[in-house]
Amino acid sequence: MQKNISFILLALTVVLVMLTTPIQASESSDEIRSIDHIVAIVNEEVITNQELQEAIATASDQLLQQGTQPPDMQIMETQILESIIVRKIQLQRAKEIGLSLSESELDETIRRIADENSLSLQDFYSALEQDGISFNRFRNDIRDEVIMARLKEREINNQVNVTEGEVDNFLRTQETSSIGNDDYSIAHILLRLPEQTDIIKIEEQRLRIEEAMSKLQAGEDFAQIAAEYSDADDAMRGGVLDWRPVAQMGPRFAELLSTMQPGELTPIIQSPAGFHILKLLDRREREVPVVIINQTNPRHILVKVNELTSEDDALHRITLLQARLKDGADFEEIARVHSEDNSAASGGDLGWISPGDTVPNFEQGMNALLPGQTSEPIQTQFGWHIIQVIERRNQDISQERQRQTAHQAIRARKADVVIEEWLRQLRDQSYIEHLMENKSMQPID
Repeated sequence: MQKNISFILLALTVVLVMLTTPIQASESSDEIRSIDHIVAIVNEEVITNQELQEAIATASDQLLQQGTQPPDMQIMETQILESIIVRKIQLQRAKEIGLSLSESELDETIRRIADENSLSLQDFYSALEQDGISFNRFRNDIRDEVIMARLKEREINNQVNVTEGEVDNFLRTQETSSIGNDDYSIAHILLRLPEQTDIIKIEEQRLRIEEAMSKLQAGEDFAQIAAEYSDADDAMRGGVLDWRPVAQMGPRFAELLSTMQPGELTPIIQSPAGFHILKLLDRREREVPVVIINQTNPRHILVKVNELTSEDDALHRITLLQARLKDGADFEEIARVHSEDNSAASGGDLGWISPGDTVPNFEQGMNALLPGQTSEPIQTQFGWHIIQVIERRNQDISQERQRQTAHQAIRARKADVVIEEWLRQLRDQSYIEHLMENKSMQPID
């Protein structure tokens, strides 16, 4: 490994010197030429000073836009370098397991971002250009963010399970709890603790969090202290988290936040992850709406298209079945005998279907029918269908939605712990070498 790393260092340094050193015929021999250099190695990938400085500039701009003065350069370098390392480790892991994002998926993601900002793609490109962001860089950053999100979701799916019993207990606790069900906007400072017991490191982190708290109590800006002290990924964004239900935060945090007013700080809290300070930014009441939707009970006949049945053959067969129905044949009997679907045993009955439960072509064809009406042949990715609507109803699904919300809150709470531990393990398993001390390069003759 050391031999490979030395080769990488040598090769990249030569390339960087060639790319960044201007050719000047009259240059004096003692003039120091400005060149890029390597500041860290992550497995067999390097981080250059240029990459670090660009990330620092971006983070500084974000803080300034929030009205927060960035911390001193040494702190910025340490914090931002760590975030780049963690990012590279995740992308390396994604590449290792074959996780990627197609160009069409990336195009759709960018289109959706533009739509969310009420901009056409062209206007969105112009806005990026005005902010000094190249479209190619933005595109690559979005690709990386989506890949990392999918990587984390994969890990969550592998490790997080929510049982119906947990949902029942969660709902019972909410009914009797004085905490309520509000949404909270918070900012936080996190100082991580080592996985293995390290008394010296724990004491160092304790002193640092107490120092941060002292500055906050003296009136210093929370966002600036977060940027200076926090180990969390959002430190350079002032530690601000998205709105989230109080139930997602865990009992200890929820109890503290429920008694606080916007602008107040929690005391220092120690958890398995580390030391925390939370600031309540805002809170809003979460309403539990009554959700009534229109459901349809259809039945269908399906002729599949597969390696044995071509699309033309399937269309021919479904057309013959349609003719028999028009001649008065019983739909239920035809479905039992001819439908190539699990619903055939029940005469093609699909039960009650909510909006979004089926593929678009099927749903559109079904929605165009009145109860008792039968469709013409409709094609989906599964084959050719004939649909008949048996009945429609308005259904209150508030309780189902309440259970879904509870499930999501429990899952999110577990996911935070899982991802924190997973990232720590991923980092511990990686080869990381810091070369920040090698900032001055020798003059080049």
